[in-house]
Amino acid sequence: MNERAINEQHTYIVELIEQKRLKEALTQLESFLWQCPDWELRNRLEQLQTSYNFMLQYMKQGIADPERKKLHLKLLSDTLEITDQARILQLDNLSTHYYHDVRKGRTQELASYTTSVLMHVLESFNDDLAVSGLLSDSNLDGVLKRHEDTQKFLFLQTWSNSDWSAEDEADAQAMLKSELLPVNDLCLFTSAVMLSLMECFDLRKLMWLLDAYRHNNVYVSQRALVGIVFILHIYASRLELYPEIGNRLEMLNEEVSFGEDLTRVYRQLLLSKETEKIDKKMREEIIPEMMKNVSSMRNMKFGFEESDEEKDDQNPDWENFFEHSPLGDKLREMNELQMEGADVYMSTFALLKNFPFFKEPNNWFYPFDKQQSSVIKVLRKENIQKSTILDILLMSGFFCNSDKYSLFFTMLQFPQSQRDMIFNQLTEQQAEELAEQSKAETLKKFSERPATVSNQYIHDLYRFFKLNTRRNEFRDIFKEKIELHKIPALKNILYQEGILATIADYHFKKEHWAESAELYKEIERMNAPLSTQAELYQKLGYALQKQKNLDEAISAYLKADTIKTDNVWTNRHLAICYRLSRNFNKALEYYRKAEEATPENHSIVFHIGSCLAELHQYEEALNYFFKLDFMESDCVKAWRGIGWCSFIIGKQEQAMNYYHKVIEKKPLPVDYLNAGHVAWVSGELEKAADFYNRSKEISGDKEVFLEMFNKDKEYLIKKGIPEDDIPLMLDLLY
Repeated sequence: MNERAINEQHTYIVELIEQKRLKEALTQLESFLWQCPDWELRNRLEQLQTSYNFMLQYMKQGIADPERKKLHLKLLSDTLEITDQARILQLDNLSTHYYHDVRKGRTQELASYTTSVLMHVLESFNDDLAVSGLLSDSNLDGVLKRHEDTQKFLFLQTWSNSDWSAEDEADAQAMLKSELLPVNDLCLFTSAVMLSLMECFDLRKLMWLLDAYRHNNVYVSQRALVGIVFILHIYASRLELYPEIGNRLEMLNEEVSFGEDLTRVYRQLLLSKETEKIDKKMREEIIPEMMKNVSSMRNMKFGFEESDEEKDDQNPDWENFFEHSPLGDKLREMNELQMEGADVYMSTFALLKNFPFFKEPNNWFYPFDKQQSSVIKVLRKENIQKSTILDILLMSGFFCNSDKYSLFFTMLQFPQSQRDMIFNQLTEQQAEELAEQSKAETLKKFSERPATVSNQYIHDLYRFFKLNTRRNEFRDIFKEKIELHKIPALKNILYQEGILATIADYHFKKEHWAESAELYKEIERMNAPLSTQAELYQKLGYALQKQKNLDEAISAYLKADTIKTDNVWTNRHLAICYRLSRNFNKALEYYRKAEEATPENHSIVFHIGSCLAELHQYEEALNYFFKLDFMESDCVKAWRGIGWCSFIIGKQEQAMNYYHKVIEKKPLPVDYLNAGHVAWVSGELEKAADFYNRSKEISGDKEVFLEMFNKDKEYLIKKGIPEDDIPLMLDLLY
């Protein structure tokens, strides 16, 4: 079989198992294993088949077995594991993916590097570094190389191990408990465990991540949490086969604030899916606007040096230059996104991932560290004892680790003089500000907040799955629909009104109308208290309205109106939906209610006039259009309404006057068409033909013009135009 056939067969068997069609799955798996070189898997399959046959026979004989359900789940999960391992082993011989290259090299290059051995090497790093610092640069280089080689081996060893043994699990637990292991190395190990699980499910690894979530170091615990979310999303359909996972999740939810943390990461993951939109906005709107403003500012002087008096004699209007400029609006929007946790730096750093550092997959996951070899060598070479700019980088909660490395390596491309300025010549004021204990502590606290750590790690992962040279070899969940609340194993944790409302409101804010409507319906089914349901039904109605689902939107708005009567916003949106559904009587009813509360609202006045016109109440409609014309100067839409209603009730001179006013401002094809009707009814055929020709011309399409014209035929006939003359008029047009 080729790679595609192997993956398709694996998917089919997994689907059978998840549907609990175990007998069929075992038959298919037996065929699948013929291509697999591992005899141990075949022996395990035979044992499974025997156990399952015995279970079926006992059931047939009516023998009661209280452990039958438990055994059935165990047989299903064991079958899954054999299927997964068979796929991996067969792909090892065929796939060109780096994962399988590493697995093929494990027996040669990595065989002697067990997790336990690698952990002991890493534990000695800080002592080795301290000793080497007293000796020579060559000793330092050797210590750094050994440390980073060990990191790489640990990462590759962990990532490529598809099935942890009990010994592997014990070694991993020792990593968690070690007091000597550098935190950054444990973070790297945690990421490797997640990546390994993405390649192949392994219960022991997932349980280890659940243990790592309880680690007392925030960087480790948040990496583990994000990893847990990724894995639960990927393997959602098979989790019910492992009761121990559900039990552990329930325990976590009882002991710690697991539900709150899970909800926060859920929301951060959803926010990360907006990154492409933000990136596009940066490239197409923000940066061009900045360049435009820079260009226009070149001729403006903000500091005048003629005299002390004149130095401060600036135009006060300039103070609001940015405040009220398009650039100011864009920057405020981006600042709000950044404070929300959005990834606003992706577009900036996407082109800065070509340094040799990023050619090693493990480096994408390593926290920014002054003791990383490339960093520490530069600091020593530049003789920088204390780098303020580096401290800012390290403490910043706005840059993810990957971007910090990109920024640092980019600085190294600058000429020496510029590097000196960046590293050593910050202004005295900046250095003093950073040195202030309170500000430094604030930066540090922000960067160590769980929400900041998890968000920046998600940004690191986003860059890895989007930018690394082998990105096509990995499953990119950022392309997938993420609905953690639908995962059965998380139902007791996430399926709560408050949590669903948080996620629904997020989707609503981002204008994901289908997702928000679905979630609001779920909350509705929970029978939320009436005091909170009015707003829920308003939002549900609005989300449905945006999807053009007008009947359901009306139903939701009516429920909101029942709970919270005479709400202007609800009445106005009921009116809009009825109007769009062409139920003008109901639309007028709710516009009238809205008018009582806001009689000077221009939009409401206009739409009441429009509904009255649609209901052929032209005299009253005229009154509203005249009112709007009085309220709003140069109101073209009021003039159009006056022109049409005047035409219908026979006030042709008044109609023509208002159509002339419209044509002088912002004419549409329909304006010339209606002016033509007025002229024809008034006996001015030549003028009518001219108006019709102009309408036809700017319509751009003869069929569009004819469609508009034919809709009005009945009005022309009622006004005395012979029906036989209508085709003749159309033939008059060129």
